[in-house]
Amino acid sequence: MAVFNRRTLETLCSHTFYIELVTVNLHTLVDSLLSDTLETSLPLFRPELAICGTIVLMLLVRVIRCERFLPPFCLALVGSIVALWLALPSEGLAAWAELSSQETFTGMLVFDSLYAYVRVFLLAFAVLFVVLSQLTGIADREDGQDYFTLVLGATLGMCIMASANHLLTIFLGIEMASLPSYVLAGIVKGRRRSSEASLKYAIYGAGAAGVMLYGISLLAGVVGSAHLPTIARELSSLNIQAMLASSEESSIVMVLALGGLMLGVGLAFKLSAVPFHFWCPDVFEGASAEVGAFLSVASKAAALTLLIRVGVGLGYVQEKPQAELAIDQPATVAEVSTAGQPPTTFAALKAGSIVAEEGASDPLSPVRNFFVILVAIIAMVSCTFGNLAAYGQTNIKRMFAYSTIAHAGFMMMAVAAAVALLGRDTIHAQTAISALLIYMAIYLFMNLGAFAIVAFLRNEMQSEEIEDYAGLIRSCPVVAVMMTAILVSLVGLPPLAGFWPKLRVLQSLYEAGGPLLITVLVVAGINTAISLVYYLRVIKVICIDPEPDTRGPVSLGFLPVAYVLVVSLPVIVFGILPDTVANWADQATKHLFY
Repeated sequence: MAVFNRRTLETLCSHTFYIELVTVNLHTLVDSLLSDTLETSLPLFRPELAICGTIVLMLLVRVIRCERFLPPFCLALVGSIVALWLALPSEGLAAWAELSSQETFTGMLVFDSLYAYVRVFLLAFAVLFVVLSQLTGIADREDGQDYFTLVLGATLGMCIMASANHLLTIFLGIEMASLPSYVLAGIVKGRRRSSEASLKYAIYGAGAAGVMLYGISLLAGVVGSAHLPTIARELSSLNIQAMLASSEESSIVMVLALGGLMLGVGLAFKLSAVPFHFWCPDVFEGASAEVGAFLSVASKAAALTLLIRVGVGLGYVQEKPQAELAIDQPATVAEVSTAGQPPTTFAALKAGSIVAEEGASDPLSPVRNFFVILVAIIAMVSCTFGNLAAYGQTNIKRMFAYSTIAHAGFMMMAVAAAVALLGRDTIHAQTAISALLIYMAIYLFMNLGAFAIVAFLRNEMQSEEIEDYAGLIRSCPVVAVMMTAILVSLVGLPPLAGFWPKLRVLQSLYEAGGPLLITVLVVAGINTAISLVYYLRVIKVICIDPEPDTRGPVSLGFLPVAYVLVVSLPVIVFGILPDTVANWADQATKHLFY
């Protein structure tokens, strides 16, 4: 009896000690989470919080029905301006180079100079877009709250996309950006084509989201983590080449490749890259020109930044690994007590796998090669298809839709070059990403200016057909000149701003080298020449063709013309003086890999 009591007492004591140890570590974990959220993450998340507060305020105004005193346009404009002001570095835009990379919200997001640049880009576009929506009248007093809430909600999702550091936040960001966009595509009431565009967009988006989520489950299930830097470290510990040669382990690599392909489906959908572009022309034609501008600029910028995150996150291990918390797997007492160390995953896989030998040159080169080949091929096909399909279009929005596909392919080439350079030259990899950031900044003014002109002329002429633009140089000379400058810049001809980003992308492809990327370089040059034809066709209609007898005089008011000048003049100014944007982009990538 005494022995039984003694053994029982020992067991109870050991269990009590274990429970106390778990409780202590649980308290430590909770304190760490609170400290990370309140002291580190939320201060860096202030612009997004301003957007959230603006959305809540607009919804409250709608509920209590005081739109007369607080117009939705004023709320959206003030909220987006405040968010932009909070996003700007206090020391100036040149201070981007001094920003150190920090994981926020326990590793779900990352804050670095790249995200700081893209966030300013997205919020600046939001300010300009809110003003455009008010000037064109699409956001009327009745539906203004709904419209601007959707716009700001999609912008918030795009910010999350640009800072995603975890497979689940990738999915969350894409869905937060996509769902409001589905509604925006059909925001014009009583128009059958607009409703059809919204339905097509939602159906394609749902299919792409399902495929992407399954791919995420494959990657996370095999690797044992959904945290991008952790996945990269786990993949770097494997000899993938040897695993492919092994009949028993090649299936593991095949599953990883399939998961990567399915993840790429979601990214290609947001980029409207071939073969996931089918929704783009119909949605652009059916939706309003304002929504087309939103989808062609903001959505593409966020998706391209996310593509960089995935390519760099899976194909490169930081020289100084950041302390991280294993938030995506069950934590034991030992794991919680050493939360500052990289989590131990892939344990079961490593037990039967061929681990990379110490001193291997670059264990992640197969991952990068797979990414580069996939992105480069899709980029070439998208660029070529978009330019060729734009030839026969008679609707200006549909032509710009195919132009958007072509430009998305061109910008994807910079991502392929950057990831290809990661393994051997991070300096030139930064240059490739800098070229993409310059492209995004110039593309904002080119496409926003083009769609703004289309929207203003639609209100005046009640038409979006290219043939109805004939002779606009005689009745609206300022708008016609600005449209001509934008179209020439979209081709990439000097001395306009579109020349410099294309030149930087071609330079990055040359520096990356290799048969594939040199082929991409040649294809990019050929496509630049191809695009010249259909852009010049529109210029010919505007500047040379006589005015049609069926159209009356076209005259835009002072505010529309002023807005067109504000968003179009940078296309000329940055073409002559490109150093400003180039310096900002270079600063944003200066310490991206250190």
